[in-house]
Amino acid sequence: MSTSMWAAAACAGSAAWLLGGRDKDAGRVHAVLATPAPAETDGWSWRRLVAAGRGRVRHEWWCLAAGLLVALLGASVLPLVAGAAAVPLAGRVRRARAARAERERCGAAVTALCGALASEVRAGRQPGDALRLSLGEAASRGISEGARSAALAAARFGGEVPDALREAAREPGAEGLLGLAACWRVAVDRGAGLAAGLERLEAALRSERDQRAELRAQLAGARSTAVMLAGLPVLGLLMGSALGAEPLRVLLHTGAGLGCLAVGAVLEGVGLWWALRIVRGAEGR
Repeated sequence: MSTSMWAAAACAGSAAWLLGGRDKDAGRVHAVLATPAPAETDGWSWRRLVAAGRGRVRHEWWCLAAGLLVALLGASVLPLVAGAAAVPLAGRVRRARAARAERERCGAAVTALCGALASEVRAGRQPGDALRLSLGEAASRGISEGARSAALAAARFGGEVPDALREAAREPGAEGLLGLAACWRVAVDRGAGLAAGLERLEAALRSERDQRAELRAQLAGARSTAVMLAGLPVLGLLMGSALGAEPLRVLLHTGAGLGCLAVGAVLEGVGLWWALRIVRGAEGR
């Protein structure tokens, strides 16, 4: 009972902190805009609580909140421990998604850079001037600031532009700059047409990006199926509770239930990991 009371007090304190910070920010905005703050009529609504939590709490911390809720419902500390253990795993998934989005954004910026550079060269500009103008456009902002600065410095002060581009290609998602460096080297050493090579490079990068997008769309169904199957035990618990079987009491307060819970959690984790590993392997190939 003391554990449940402590958990309830922690929930109330967290909600008060979230709403208090949000109300303070809202009051500051209204003071700056010189408009009266709206009257509080809905009180401690769930909508306000969720909206405040989204702005303050990272997604992985909702695993802890879910574990706390189940701990209160099941009168056991085990779900809270499981929720706390899931926080770093969910954080790792979030960071992996962010890194993947950053790589895709950088790859799209490299493709746009090739197209812009080809257009500038076709318009009659010198390669160095064209590179400086293309790197200054908004389409190339997906490339890191350090990589763009190195290439700009090489183009402005007569440095080795291909070397700077190859160095910038080490950034995740910027591998297409290796092709740009090769086109630049061939154009300078052999006098070949830089614009034609850049246009072919842009077409190849766009084709590769489209192939990845198509493959990802084809694998989305398999990934969604794996996640849906992983959520079936939760549906089973809800159905058991609706029928009055009290599955949380059986799982959390009996020896057989704890054994089934441990075995089921291990099998669930291994199955989900294996299914997603197959999907990631197919996507990587």
